[in-house]
Amino acid sequence: PRMSFQIPPRLLELAGQSLLRDEALAIPALEELPRELFPPLFMEAFTGGYSKTLTAMVQAWPFTCLPLGSLMHTPDLETLRAVLDGLDLLLAQKVHSSRWKLQVLDLRDVDGNFWSIWSGWPVRFPEAWSQRQTVEDCPGVGRQQSLKVFIEGLCTKDWKLNECLAYVFKWAQQRKDLLHLCCKSVVIYEMPIYTLRKFLERLDLNCIQDVTMCNHWGLYQLIGFVPYLAQMKSLRKLHFTWPRTDKVIAEFTSMSLSFRPLMYIDPILMNHLYRLISCLVTPLESLAITGYWFSEPEMEDVFMCPSMRQLRELNLTGVTLRGLNPEPLKLLLENIAATLQILLLKDCWVTDAQLSVILPALSHCHQLEIFDFRGNQISRVSLENLLRHTTGLCELSLEIYPVPRECYSYDFKDIYWQRFLQLRAELIEILRDLRQPKRIIFTTIPCSYCGRRAFYDLEPSACNC
Repeated sequence: PRMSFQIPPRLLELAGQSLLRDEALAIPALEELPRELFPPLFMEAFTGGYSKTLTAMVQAWPFTCLPLGSLMHTPDLETLRAVLDGLDLLLAQKVHSSRWKLQVLDLRDVDGNFWSIWSGWPVRFPEAWSQRQTVEDCPGVGRQQSLKVFIEGLCTKDWKLNECLAYVFKWAQQRKDLLHLCCKSVVIYEMPIYTLRKFLERLDLNCIQDVTMCNHWGLYQLIGFVPYLAQMKSLRKLHFTWPRTDKVIAEFTSMSLSFRPLMYIDPILMNHLYRLISCLVTPLESLAITGYWFSEPEMEDVFMCPSMRQLRELNLTGVTLRGLNPEPLKLLLENIAATLQILLLKDCWVTDAQLSVILPALSHCHQLEIFDFRGNQISRVSLENLLRHTTGLCELSLEIYPVPRECYSYDFKDIYWQRFLQLRAELIEILRDLRQPKRIIFTTIPCSYCGRRAFYDLEPSACNC
């Protein structure tokens, strides 16, 4: 019979384990340590808390990038300090040693592949390893510092609560002439403007590519934020979020359609969203404005901003369009038809008449891959017309449509499933005569009792009620 056996540790691995048992021996030996032994030895020193060895290994690190964030699943301040102490000793050198390879300290949890290759773990994304062999570009321009430090996206709610992050901030601030701290995304919750300024002034605004704002700011706070937004010259994605749940939508949907949803927005903020959009100096790739209530002049101003002309993603989930002139949205779709890949018009209260205005522009968005139109109470005729206008959109991989209003009771509290299934079969047949859909989903409005939506993909799925 064939004998199974376990491959014994290599001599290099045994040597590394022996070094860690005697830090006094390990540190001088790093000068002669083979390159391939650094990652496994570093992992052992990191998890074992060998602070002196870690500090010395950082100074002798033979790769351009140290992806520390992938090891810090349970952050330990003392271990982090040991790593930063090693960087301090490197930065203090007036003449750089020829062995100094390290250019990037990456504190994001994005590159477990590096450690996988040296430890024998399964490699999660092989292509990512080849892409990370060179030093990652930073959006900030003109940086001459010898070291770049990348950190995860920041949230204003918890940046003071994370002691490791707070320590990195303070450490980097004291060495800003020697290193460059790069953060590419921030999430801003409602907070006093002076606190926000203190937060933003710790960052290089040139590096920020993605901003999410979750608040009901008044005009004073908004005006205070505009100068900082204008400095974000690498900004690509801008998301405005006002909380609005499916349960709330369901409650309003069950009301008479002659009423608009009663969503509170600070009246001082109304008509000032344009102030933020207009200050941008570079075109956006992604814009999300969710749960908002536009005034008609504001919608026209925002949608016609020059920074909107190259959007790849437009998310207007929960933006109430009922009763508004659809022409600005039509013109925006015409302007971005060549680039738009994702369009989310979920729960916008679009009417039949409004849909008929924007359909010609929508039919020219030939790069569109994802289209979400659920939660709009349109008729069967309008839905059929919408499907016909998607005939030339060959890139569509996911389409989500609303169940037409003929399938509901008069108060929208109940859905007639047999009527819907018959209608759905007829609509699918019409669509298949025009093109072959890759994935198409029909959804109901949220249930007025539990707030969940029922959907029909391959099989119907009801809500919990």
